[in-house]
Amino acid sequence: QPELGKPKRNCYSLPGPDFTYGIYMPKRDGGVPEAICHWDSVKSKPYKRVMPRDFVALGCKAVDEGCTTAREFALYYKFKDIRCKDKNILRYGGKAPPGMTFGKPSRPSTPIFDIIQHRYKELWMERQRARTVVQHVVKKKVGTLGAVRENRTTFLRTHPLPVKEESFWHPQRYEKVRAPH
Repeated sequence: QPELGKPKRNCYSLPGPDFTYGIYMPKRDGGVPEAICHWDSVKSKPYKRVMPRDFVALGCKAVDEGCTTAREFALYYKFKDIRCKDKNILRYGGKAPPGMTFGKPSRPSTPIFDIIQHRYKELWMERQRARTVVQHVVKKKVGTLGAVRENRTTFLRTHPLPVKEESFWHPQRYEKVRAPH
């Protein structure tokens, strides 16, 4: 029977009080000065990215070499290895080429003298005037070309056909007859 309020004991004997469970990890605990002066930094290993094979380039080269059958292509692919080009050269810790800069260039400062003299307003007004002149010219050109397309009906309305005199048809034998007086 187990003791009251205690779990049942197992039959294994436990090691003594000087036994340490797990692995021993020596720790440096020098407080704040130790933490500030000696950072535990992990040095990253250089990561070399393996690019996939470029089968389009392999196929072109195989055709240039004279491969025509599937077996020849398979043998060419087995012995030649062309990889895709890495377009992101700076993705995984790559070095930037010399003279390469990142970011947007800063805008040149606006001259305060032009702001005081309302120069930007005048430039905007000139552009608006030029735009209205161009619109007016385009509108006039469209008006002279004729907005409505000419078809036969509109042409006949503006240029009516000449009216023919109405002549009655007479048989030949009645034409020589004189009119009575």
